[in-house]
Amino acid sequence: MRCPQCGYEGASSSAFCSRCGYRVAAPLPGTQREFNLMRVHISWWCFVPQLVVAGVAAAAGPAIALTNHARWPAFPALWLFAILLVLAAILRRSATRWSLTSERLVERRGLLALRRRELELADIRSVEVDQRLAQRLIGLGDVTVASAASADAAIRLMQVRNPQAVAEQIRQARLRRVR
Repeated sequence: MRCPQCGYEGASSSAFCSRCGYRVAAPLPGTQREFNLMRVHISWWCFVPQLVVAGVAAAAGPAIALTNHARWPAFPALWLFAILLVLAAILRRSATRWSLTSERLVERRGLLALRRRELELADIRSVEVDQRLAQRLIGLGDVTVASAASADAAIRLMQVRNPQAVAEQIRQARLRRVR
């Protein structure tokens, strides 16, 4: 089968050109499946202050217990406080996640009460990257994906690692979807 993109003559049974990757044969509607391209979470950098306080509390517990034996009950209390801070950071990070599939961008928020928003790749109007100075220094940023379907329909991926690569992957998935 001849590729309409680059002109390469490939095997007739292949769905994509082996030279440029262009789709030369469309799959049957029943065989086309949606698959996951990428999962994104809030970066751990957002929780550094909370984790530093947890580390200080965990280190202060034994120090207080060793220097003043009368204050030994502070040791387990500070360790419990540190453990609670770490668990809170883990729960907050896992409460917000984004998935890019071959068909849509999905935002999931919450642990007990779940909010799910979906944006079809064909409906994407723009993909914007915002990075403040502090975010650029540590490689974070916000990616905003706006929909052509509605003016207020946008998904904002906040505090993600390597936002330029995330935005580019969304753009590439959209281009593959639109073809």
